[in-house]
Amino acid sequence: MQTIFSERHEGHAGQLELISGQLVPGFEKPERARFIRARIDAVGLGPVSAPETHSLDAARRVHRDDFVDFLPQAWPMWEASGRTNPTVPFAFPIRGLRADKRPTSIDALLGYYGFDAGVSFVKGTWDAVKSSYDTALTAASLIDGNTRSAFALCRPPGHHAGSAFMGGYCYLNNAAIVAQRYRDQGAARVAILDVDYHHGNGTQEIFYHRGDVAVFNLHADPNEEYPYFLGHADERGAGEGEGFNHNYPMPAGTPFAIWSEALDDACRKIADYAPDVVVVSLGVDTFEKDPISEFKLTTADYPKIGARIAQLGLPTLFVMEGGYAVEEIGVNAVGVLTGFEGA
Repeated sequence: MQTIFSERHEGHAGQLELISGQLVPGFEKPERARFIRARIDAVGLGPVSAPETHSLDAARRVHRDDFVDFLPQAWPMWEASGRTNPTVPFAFPIRGLRADKRPTSIDALLGYYGFDAGVSFVKGTWDAVKSSYDTALTAASLIDGNTRSAFALCRPPGHHAGSAFMGGYCYLNNAAIVAQRYRDQGAARVAILDVDYHHGNGTQEIFYHRGDVAVFNLHADPNEEYPYFLGHADERGAGEGEGFNHNYPMPAGTPFAIWSEALDDACRKIADYAPDVVVVSLGVDTFEKDPISEFKLTTADYPKIGARIAQLGLPTLFVMEGGYAVEEIGVNAVGVLTGFEGA
């Protein structure tokens, strides 16, 4: 399996996040990608290439223009205001406040486009976000009649970013962007299978009213876990998208025996949907030792996930999302890929 990976992700380092009442260094750190990259070499997964450069046209197909325009402007605006420390949003246009009028202050814009305090900018953030986007699109282009799988080692991740919002370490929604690219290139239907511990709320929001991209999310119960405000089982899509959004919320402590039942059901539904391609939002924060998650999957379980996805027999693009147990993230993420390859 070929991997696309950019060293430019390293520029997104030293950012902050607000968690458990404390402002702390971001859990989404460069070591995550380094460990995965090293594991790819250790097991001989396949060649690793740098991404090609892409325009932002594909991003504008799923994200609002003003939001896409804001992202590269955020740090220059912050610096122009006289600050060089990492940004952290602190005011949000919640219910009862105006969200129809776009503000001009960088402090207001960070909250206008962000839904949490986990999307901190530093000087190298935009370049890393752009390289992650380039990585996803370049990997997507590998899927053709001869190559049926590829891995986009994206960092930062993307599945919490919606059509006009960022959050949860995510700025551009790489999985949604490549799904739309496949549609634009002639795919009749695309399925997105999100196996991250946290619900892919951005992906759901982008495609909720559409039936040409079906979304399947296996994740922690939003009553108890981030991102809290989407991910319930009764969210089935709306309008033309009714019946094409599938959520599998599960309680803290869920082991693989239970989690895999949800995966089986999602895969059966994907097979019935008969997409031309499957995009897997690959999060491995379901791991039992992950520092910010509560599922109980073990390292031995991850190859089984890949093998089950392979049973679909469909062209498959893996796009990296979450996973924060840095010492194990490489083994677990690549375990999914080797399980897929070996099935």
